[in-house]
Amino acid sequence: MRSPELTGEQEELRGAVRAVLARHPGHAAWAPLTAQIGAAALAVPEEYGGLGCGTAEVCVVMAELGRALSPVPYLGSAVLTVGALLASGDREACARHLPELAQGTVVGALAWAESPGDPLAPGRGWEADALSARAESAAPHWLLTGTKRYVLAGPAEPSLLLAFARMDGAPGTDPGRLGLFELLAAPAAFTVRSTMDRTRPLAELALDRTPARLLSADGAGVLTRVRDLACTALAAEQAGAAARALEATVRYAKDRVQFGRPIGSFQAVKHRLADLHTAVEGARSLAFAAAAADAAPDLAAAAKSACSEAYAYVAGEMIQLHGGIGITWEHEAHEYFKRAHGSALLFGSPAAHRERLAARLGFLPTG
Repeated sequence: MRSPELTGEQEELRGAVRAVLARHPGHAAWAPLTAQIGAAALAVPEEYGGLGCGTAEVCVVMAELGRALSPVPYLGSAVLTVGALLASGDREACARHLPELAQGTVVGALAWAESPGDPLAPGRGWEADALSARAESAAPHWLLTGTKRYVLAGPAEPSLLLAFARMDGAPGTDPGRLGLFELLAAPAAFTVRSTMDRTRPLAELALDRTPARLLSADGAGVLTRVRDLACTALAAEQAGAAARALEATVRYAKDRVQFGRPIGSFQAVKHRLADLHTAVEGARSLAFAAAAADAAPDLAAAAKSACSEAYAYVAGEMIQLHGGIGITWEHEAHEYFKRAHGSALLFGSPAAHRERLAARLGFLPTG
């Protein structure tokens, strides 16, 4: 049965992606996803060799990647890097990089956050005012210095690296203004860190007067657009993962027998499963509403906040309702639980996005 949120073409895309992920687990899915389906080309305009689709199609792919907890670098390359290039307005850079990004032969990454921010309010280190990496003018290029963390990485160092940094000493630019740069040389260090969620590689990038080319002097504007795209795509991933976790839990409740009956027939379990279903459907509706609106700021913030909390709730209940087997290393429940809590802080915590939404709607005092 077709999902009410999806068109016929989007349903076909969803089925194709799900089939590829079933046949090619892990990083092996990247080649067929890009070569056979053209997943990395969805957000790339046709003039740059892409398919010219929209955010909704990207989110169809993200939902399926979430279901499979796939580690492929789709979010970092096909969403963040492509989105940053397009938002920069640098047509020369787009012409050079987007065709290869669309084909998947080049994997890109965006070096964005630098620290988690206030330890009492984690997840706020993604805001523009939290970035302090410096870009020194040294014509004809720039020299970047700083440390970037939580860079979405694949199994190897990305072929294309973009980074946000504050501009120093450039004629005609405001001191400290945020810019978007393309690195022209390898960073001083690129280290993939061990994290709680082993299905999503995150890297730390050290810059030490690394040569770079300025793509946009309006880095704050680029960041705003990229953040909304990132939140919308991640919300779709979270909704897809939550739906898969619920399906596995319902299946277990039907199969697990206690006192001569499936545990799913007990009223207390039925009520908990009904609450999970409500949470999943609400998250999915909001995620696809944000996608259909092309990552509109208000919907992007609302979707990221709601889907983060819904996924964490469903993943926690998945472990509880599976009982003893749910806390074993061999069972998949812990992988969904770790992805849920890791993704909740990626691009900003649920509380940070609720605060951002409240400010946009005029519910917070100013001055």
